[in-house]
Amino acid sequence: MELRRACLPHSSAGLPTRQRDPVRALPALTGRMKLAVMAGAALLAVLTSGEARAEFTVCNQTLDVVNLAVGQRVDNADQTDGWWTIGANQCVNVIREELTNRYIYIYATDVFGHAILTGSTEMCIERRRFSIRGIDECWQRGHIAAQFLEVDTLEQVRWTFFLTGSNP
Repeated sequence: MELRRACLPHSSAGLPTRQRDPVRALPALTGRMKLAVMAGAALLAVLTSGEARAEFTVCNQTLDVVNLAVGQRVDNADQTDGWWTIGANQCVNVIREELTNRYIYIYATDVFGHAILTGSTEMCIERRRFSIRGIDECWQRGHIAAQFLEVDTLEQVRWTFFLTGSNP
């Protein structure tokens, strides 16, 4: 494939003016290639816009629906929130602002309420939708104690966790 420089007609000064449209500047590209270049540019524009993006996403790559609870540090206190229902082969944005905690904790159950992750950090949950401050003495405070899996985000501001059939 040969790339040629495209020029507009001469300017009033008698010097050639360069073409400003990058897609038209590559006349040797086929129609499909031009479409791919334009689609890529559009996607880049959307991704780099100032709109809010998901900062902690969980993708369910299993064949089952799962229910998810998340634990993190909020205003110098541990907090758990739930529930997000994630269909098979779907993703859900569970934390929508940039991550400030290195560690995020997740607890997932199948539709029968059985834990499907092996975690070692005890935190509190409820059977119905909840937001619980503190992780100590779950039973004494009327909550359920559950073993959350610790996810190390490596201090990144965005992270995606893939829930597979082989998670620890």
